[in-house]
Parts: sequence; structure tokens; C-alpha cells
Amino acid sequence: MTTTAQAQGSEGRKARPDHLGHVIFITAAAAMGGFLFGYDSSVINGAVEAIRDRYDIGSAALAQVVAIALIGSAIGAATAGRIADRIGRIRVMQIAALLFTVSAVGSALPFALWDLAVWRVLGGIGIGMASVIGPAYIAEVAPPAYRGRLASFQQAAIVIGIAVSQLVNWGILNAADGDQRGTIGGIEAWQWMLGVMVIPAVLYGLLSFAIPESPRFLISVGRIDRAKEVLAEVEGEAVDLNVRVGEIEQAMRSEHKSTFKDLMGGRFGLLPVVWIGVGLSVFQQLVGINVAFYYSSTLWQSVGVDPSGSFFYSFTTSIINILGTVIAMIFVDRIGRKPLALIGSAGMAISLALVAWAFSANLVDGKLPHGQGVVALIAAHAFVLFFALSWGVVVWVLLGEMFPNRLRAAALGVAASAQWIANWAITASFPSLSDWNLSGTYVIYTAFAALSIPFILKWVPETKGKALEEMG
Repeated sequence: MTTTAQAQGSEGRKARPDHLGHVIFITAAAAMGGFLFGYDSSVINGAVEAIRDRYDIGSAALAQVVAIALIGSAIGAATAGRIADRIGRIRVMQIAALLFTVSAVGSALPFALWDLAVWRVLGGIGIGMASVIGPAYIAEVAPPAYRGRLASFQQAAIVIGIAVSQLVNWGILNAADGDQRGTIGGIEAWQWMLGVMVIPAVLYGLLSFAIPESPRFLISVGRIDRAKEVLAEVEGEAVDLNVRVGEIEQAMRSEHKSTFKDLMGGRFGLLPVVWIGVGLSVFQQLVGINVAFYYSSTLWQSVGVDPSGSFFYSFTTSIINILGTVIAMIFVDRIGRKPLALIGSAGMAISLALVAWAFSANLVDGKLPHGQGVVALIAAHAFVLFFALSWGVVVWVLLGEMFPNRLRAAALGVAASAQWIANWAITASFPSLSDWNLSGTYVIYTAFAALSIPFILKWVPETKGKALEEMG
């Protein structure tokens, strides 16, 4: 073990002077997919009320237009890995960039509601692909000594993408004099909001031509010489390239291609560890976190905040999301996964209960009373903070660590699918639920946050400090 650590430390020292800057550039370019993931998934927040007004639709139809992108995301996530194994990681990035670009242009210039939905689905497929290919590529090109830190680029890019989308929305709204349907250059503000994504989408596509293919893929298709060139770029020429190629080939030969059948055998169909993974994924969504990113402008406007103010609060919420993510990245290895998740669950339950209480007040002149308005604003930000510093990061760490090697790929697929489905359920149901009872909707989210506490205590394993091979 000491020898391995010394070797990795030596490898890290070799990479630092000549190669680390190049590796960081490669990682950042790949993480642009994460930026677009965050940007595209949350930019709709600024257009929700304008779409409702433009097409004169009810809450149920509006919810489907917002949530339909998640169907595309599930498709993209399910197919990206298989496509990447056939045509390469870089080609999948380029396909995702093209889908983001087409979706941005189409969403900005829709003919009718149905084709807006089609463009949203295409963007969703891009989101799903980016959510899979970015982390996989980064893991395959990062030197072992820096892999953990470089892998965090993806999550950081996602939360930055969310924040930038809200800042852009706020800027466009102000340029349109606070009117979501106000025109700028003959195009309505909400259309600009959806269309601006073409800029980072094109940049992502251009960057994909500037970074090398994954050594793992190159070896899998017999391009050994090119794989050695890439390994030399990212790990240093002092590394024995023949040995590294041999290690990768050995790892590929020894891999077990897990299937859904491998996950069966538990008392309730799936193995218990798979159910725990599904539970983590579902609880992460059922607390209503994506309501904060997809509907927060609508939410604040429904309790009397003017559009400009509601867009500003959406931006400040996304900044809190970044802060919480940084906190989680600092502490997840220091205090452990379970304690961090428990802190987050307790904080979310209290924050959501306060939001529910605040929204139970009767509106005065179309607005919440001052006291309840202040509580709602602070508690909503606190909810996002507690989520980001815990479940936002911890769930992905646990899902990557808790499954036995022989099950990991298939189990991760099932857990991720459960997450997309739960995300869709919350996103599609919120407009109708809020029409029914906004406070009652938050009581439901509060209940799920509270129920996550016994779930963690009883079933979730602590994986801090354990090797992947120890997961039984």
C-alpha cells in the first residue's frame, strides 16, 4: 500500500510541472457538458410564466412542457455509454453539443407549443448524454493522483451552469423592462433566455475538437500508439507507457459486464443494496429540490414578488447552491457520507416546514404578509443550502462507492433511472399541486425530507475510507 501511495505521489509530482495544466484544460473542456447540463435544465425557470401566457395553457400542460426534457434526459443517459463504446467519447460530446445547439435555436423560435416540446426533448437527450460522458471521460484521462479533485469539476460545472442561467435570465428580463414577454430586437425576452444557450453549446462543440480521445477507448479499438501519445500527454513521458497500456488492457479484460439479471435475488425482487441505491436517488428528488431550479420564478411571483425580484432570488438561490456544493466537497471525506446526509436531511426538513408555514398565510393585496415573506425567502435559501451541502453531492458519492464491483454498472443504471423518473414526477406535478395548495405541497416535501432520516440511519452504509473492493 505504501509503495502504491509513493508511486502515485511520484506520478503526481511528474504530472504537476509539465502536464497538470494541460490535464486541467482537458478536464475543464469535458466539464463544459456539465455546465450545459446545469444551464439547460434550469434556464426554463425564466420562461415558464411567459410560455403559459403565450400559449394560453393550464398548469397540467405547462408542467409537461417543462418536464418533458427529463424524458429526453433519461433516453440520453441510457444510451450514451453504449454509443461511446462504439464511436468514442469525443464523438458523443460532439453529438451532445449539436443537440444542445439545435435545442437552443428551436426553443427560441418555436412555431407552436408542440415543437417547443420537441426541442425540449432534444435538449434533454443532450443533458442525459452530458451527465454520463463527462464523468466517464474525466475518470479515464485524469492521472490517478488527481482523479478525485478533477472528477469534482463536473459537479462544480453543473452548479455554475445553473447560476449562470439564472443570471442571464435576470439580465435579459431587465433589458426587457421587467416583462418576460417584452421584445428585444423583435424577439420576446423568454425566447432570448432559451436561445442564449447556443453560445456555450457551440463552445462545448469547439472544445471537443481540441481535446484527445480517451486512452481506454483508443486501446479498445486497437489504436495503441495513439493511446500511448495521450497517456504521455496526461501522465508524463516518464511513465512506462507499455506498462500503463498493459494495466488498462488487463482491467478491461477482467471487467464483468453486469446486467439487470445480476441485480435480482432479493426478497422484493432486487438485491437490498440496489433498493438502497434506488431509495437514495428517489429521496434526493422527492424533497422537491428541482422545484427551486425549474419553478422558483413562478413560485415567488405567485406570492406577490415582482418578476425582476423573483428572477433575482432565483439567481441568489443558485449562488447558495454553489456555496453548499463547495462545503460538501470539503467535508464529505472528513466527516463521512452518513453524517453529512443526516445534517442535510434535518436542515431540509426544518427549512421546508418553515416554507410550508409561510405559504399558509393569506395573501394581502396579492402578497404574503411581510413576516411570512421574509421567513419564506430565508427558509427557501436555507433549504437549497442544506441540500447542496449534503444530498446534492453525497448521493452521487455513495452510488459510486456502495455497490459491489460485479454489480456497479448495472446498479448505477437502475439508480440513475429511478432518479430521472422521480425528478420527472416532481417536476410534472408541481404546477397542479401548487394550484391545489402551495403550503400543502411543501408539507409533502417536508415529509419526504423527514422520512429520509430513518432511511439513512437504518439502511444506508458508511463508505468513507473503504476500498471499492470491500463493498460486499
